[in-house]
Amino acid sequence: MNDEQKTENEAIDIRESVGDSIDFDAQEPDQERLVQLEKELADAKQQTLYAQAETQNVRRRLEAEKQQTSAYAVTNFARDMLSVKDNLDRALASFPEDLRSDDRLKSLITGIEATGRELGNVFQRHGIVRIEAMGQPLDPNRHQAMVEIPNDEAEPGTVVQEMQAGYMIKDRLLRPALVGVARKG
Repeated sequence: MNDEQKTENEAIDIRESVGDSIDFDAQEPDQERLVQLEKELADAKQQTLYAQAETQNVRRRLEAEKQQTSAYAVTNFARDMLSVKDNLDRALASFPEDLRSDDRLKSLITGIEATGRELGNVFQRHGIVRIEAMGQPLDPNRHQAMVEIPNDEAEPGTVVQEMQAGYMIKDRLLRPALVGVARKG
């Protein structure tokens, strides 16, 4: 008899002597249970990693929203201030050249010009810049075409008249420029 057969016979003898009180096949369900628990642990680890990644993504999105909110919080106020800038520009344009040299009106004109410059400086500090329109090709993202003007000198689709200045705030359109576009005469 070899050692293997001897061990097997001893195991059979022990089983018979102990009887049903010990279930030697119970180890198999324990192995299955261990495999199942390891699988559940791996799933729980994976879910934890997903939850951590999602939390980090939410944090990044909220931070980006916070930055955008603070960067563009003045948008509505800036739109309202554009009408003030437009009115100052119209006031300056309404003075004929002969009245500009009049000593009585010179200080008024100088004050309006200074106010316009200061408003322009405030716009610039807050990232509000005027859109260049004259001589540029029509850009529907920045210009709003109001009329087509027959013009043989300019390329069709080129801005030849600016009715109202357009403005950007940082990288967003605040107000499109109202323009007249050249067309073949």
